Amino acid sequence: METGVEPEDIGQDLENADRLEYDGDKKNGHTLKITDLRESDSATYWFRFITDQTRGRYIGNPGVTLSVTGLQVKVTGGHQDKTLTCSTTCTLTDNPTYIWYKNGTIVKEDTSSLYSDSFSDADSYSCAVKDQEDLHSPAVCQKCWSVTYTHQSICALKGSTVDISCSYTYPSYHEIKQAFWYIKWSGMDHEDLSSVPGNEGHIEYLGDKKSDCTLRITDLRLSDSAGYRFRFITSGAKFSGSPVSLTVTGNLSHISHLLL
Repeated sequence: METGVEPEDIGQDLENADRLEYDGDKKNGHTLKITDLRESDSATYWFRFITDQTRGRYIGNPGVTLSVTGLQVKVTGGHQDKTLTCSTTCTLTDNPTYIWYKNGTIVKEDTSSLYSDSFSDADSYSCAVKDQEDLHSPAVCQKCWSVTYTHQSICALKGSTVDISCSYTYPSYHEIKQAFWYIKWSGMDHEDLSSVPGNEGHIEYLGDKKSDCTLRITDLRLSDSAGYRFRFITSGAKFSGSPVSLTVTGNLSHISHLLL
């Protein structure tokens, strides 16, 4: 909203139209649904309606303020009596139930965002909100190093796109300096694949410097068949995961046709 500026219907924003759904009946139901929330959606939203009268334009003040946040696990306390907090930058509405995970397995469900227990520095912990379990917080781990792949071996068709999905953990007191994928070739050890000439637009690192290490390869070639390894470098150490085997194959029906 800007003074003196005619407000625009956000449903006409083509860039976000597929994420917005107005469930209204022009009588008394005026629900707005926003899916796939992003931090940029944080704003104040007003509902406006226009009648058939000359000055029949109305806006519901003061509007609804939406704050979009993420989950983060914060660790407090001493060595023996740590407390984990599933933290957000704003208070979530509807009194959510928090789900706690230890090494990927559910260990607690509670309306409290706190979790106190006997913690091992070698275990990783994360949290989520019930009914939104796919939106995990990044895992925290005091003294663990790990790279976990969704699939250790992948077979995909030539010309298709494949995502090699993985996550990684490291001691919480370290800071990620560099994260990349490589193929261990003679003379090309630890070379970032996404920066190799010829791989632009073909190999893309989708991960971050927190916990996600997904690699995407588009328009697969037979020559892409190899063992791929994820490597990250922190402020104090270097760590590589075990290799993921990718096999690129041709179209079998096309081969069968040629044989006939």
